[in-house]
Amino acid sequence: MANENRVVDRILNFLKQSYMGVAAIFIIIFMIIPVPKVLVDVMMVLNLSLCIIVLLTVITIPRAADFESFPRIILFQTMFGLGLNISSTRLILTGDIITRGNRIEMPGQSNMVQAFAKIVTGNNIVIGFVIFVILIVVQVIVITKGATRISEVSARFTLDSMQPKLFDVDNRLNSGAISDEEAQELKAQIRREIDFYSTMDGASKFVSGNVKAGIVITVVNLLGGFIIGMVMKGMPFDKALSSYSSLTIGDGLLSQLPAMMISFATGILVTGTKTDDNLAQQVINDFSRAGGNYQILGGVLIALGFGLGLMAKDYTLLFMLVIFGVAFIFVGGKMNKSNQKKEEKKKAQSQKESGESGTPSAAKQDYPLLDPLSIELGFALIPLVDKEKGAELTGRIANIRMEAANDMGLIVPNIHIQDNMTLDPNEYVFKIHGIEAGRASIKLGYYMAINTSGMPLADISGERTTDPTFGLDAIWVSEEKRADAEEAGYTLCDPSTVMATHITELIRANADIILGSEEVKKMMDKATERYPVLVREVLDNAKMSYGQIERILKNLLAERVSIRGIETILSAISDYAPVSKDIWFLTQKVREALGLQICKQYADRNNKLYVMVLSQNLTEMVMNHALYQNDGSKPMVALDPVDGRKWKSCISAALAQFQNMIPIILCAPDARQLVRSLVEIDMPGTVVISTNELFNAGKKVQVEVIGEIAESKEGM
Repeated sequence: MANENRVVDRILNFLKQSYMGVAAIFIIIFMIIPVPKVLVDVMMVLNLSLCIIVLLTVITIPRAADFESFPRIILFQTMFGLGLNISSTRLILTGDIITRGNRIEMPGQSNMVQAFAKIVTGNNIVIGFVIFVILIVVQVIVITKGATRISEVSARFTLDSMQPKLFDVDNRLNSGAISDEEAQELKAQIRREIDFYSTMDGASKFVSGNVKAGIVITVVNLLGGFIIGMVMKGMPFDKALSSYSSLTIGDGLLSQLPAMMISFATGILVTGTKTDDNLAQQVINDFSRAGGNYQILGGVLIALGFGLGLMAKDYTLLFMLVIFGVAFIFVGGKMNKSNQKKEEKKKAQSQKESGESGTPSAAKQDYPLLDPLSIELGFALIPLVDKEKGAELTGRIANIRMEAANDMGLIVPNIHIQDNMTLDPNEYVFKIHGIEAGRASIKLGYYMAINTSGMPLADISGERTTDPTFGLDAIWVSEEKRADAEEAGYTLCDPSTVMATHITELIRANADIILGSEEVKKMMDKATERYPVLVREVLDNAKMSYGQIERILKNLLAERVSIRGIETILSAISDYAPVSKDIWFLTQKVREALGLQICKQYADRNNKLYVMVLSQNLTEMVMNHALYQNDGSKPMVALDPVDGRKWKSCISAALAQFQNMIPIILCAPDARQLVRSLVEIDMPGTVVISTNELFNAGKKVQVEVIGEIAESKEGM
């Protein structure tokens, strides 16, 4: 019994996964082999049911792109309908037709075809044929042609608007109007619309082709029936005309009715608006806005009733029009009252939210939160965010945020862009939590020519300035002087590049300030998805809080250490948190775990790391003057004036040996943070690494010791 159940389950799973493939093969076979009339009747009922379901689905669905499978449904239904048409044609031409006096019996014909033939033709084949021709004309000229044309235009306009829509989403994301998740959802929705309308443009051709094929099959049925009936079966002309015309009309109606529903559904779908309301709700909303219109209509109907009814002395017409008029006046009055109540409720809600109703209170007012990151522009720089002029800045900001994530592992919050009329026209300011982090001036329409070679270059005419990122001397040159500047050896940057580079550097320099609890939460959520056991070890077993993890990450970013290797960071915390919860101790252990990453960050292309080694005497001096705060704040060094002068003299002389290189000090692990606290103010940009970090880098980094930082012989 268990084996039988497993076999049944396998069959059901196979059908569930492969039913569309089975249906496609069945449709193709259906066109070729003869099919019994019972099966043809069943398939006709299923075809009609499918088209009704599709039509109802289209009416109730809010957005066209939400019906993603519609283009392929059209293809399947078209092929299925044509297969049915071919099978019914075979039955018409090969089935038995028996004449008994004036009565015609068709035992070999489809019951569905005969039933529809009787509905349309009744007792008069001419009237039935005229009605059938009218249905064909309506289908071809009105419904199908209109739906096809609308589908083509919709596809063209949707594809043309793709880039502006995606660009607008990026602008809203960079301005802080939407979150990253909302931006991804909007982009996915836009792409679904693009895919849908591009496929609908081709799918609509199947609809029109199906109609044309149906007309050809109808003509073939009629002519073929006459030939077979009169020539092969010896039927008189009137009997052949009556029987085969009736069957042709019934079969044509059964094939055209589903096609008409699909064409109608296509027209409804591609003419829909991009709102979240379905068609029924949209109609209600559109036709219930003004009750006065219905009252006017009611008055017109009453006037027409008295005018036409009295003139024609038709009191039935008079009574009917008056009843309709009174009903419309009543409905219009109800609508006016309902709309008035909605307006009053909306106004009351608006007053409540703004604090205008009752006693104003601070709790009801919006609290003005500071933007995590913001850029303020002078009015001359507004074209940088103008959509019509390319909005260069918004696109670059998206790249800046992505670069920070890839390079530093930092999730950069949305950067809000706004104008500030108090700034100089060409000036911009970058703020972090409302506090200025940097500012500079740029000139639109000019290029910044920077001498990055370190060698004297030929002088060129232009406005002298300073590169805001690295403080290099630069010149603003016009488009006409661009070629001369490049020929002279200058590196040219357009204004948006200058600004983007400056903001990128400001984000790097202030990464520890930018990182907040929300960003840490997102990082930990991602880490939980990939390393659930490790995260549980840190949070549950090691009893580390998000706040403690945030402080460790901030310490790393403060020294420009990438936190992208979150697995290594959490592993180190998990290993050493049971020993001590001291943040600076854990920070040092994390740095040691990231030793290879840190050393390669400052090594040259040949993986050589040039360092100055801190002497034993100076290390002991630093350690002896260390101050460790009880509140867990940064360890400091309190040197007396004599030792302070000695330290500055030694460190300045040693670091002067680094030419065109980042100065790097190598010291003992326990002294690393103390040495860092001494040099970060007087000598910013100096890197301090420990011997343990270098040891963990292994043989992948070669150390080149330039010299030792020690007291001079004169000072000893």
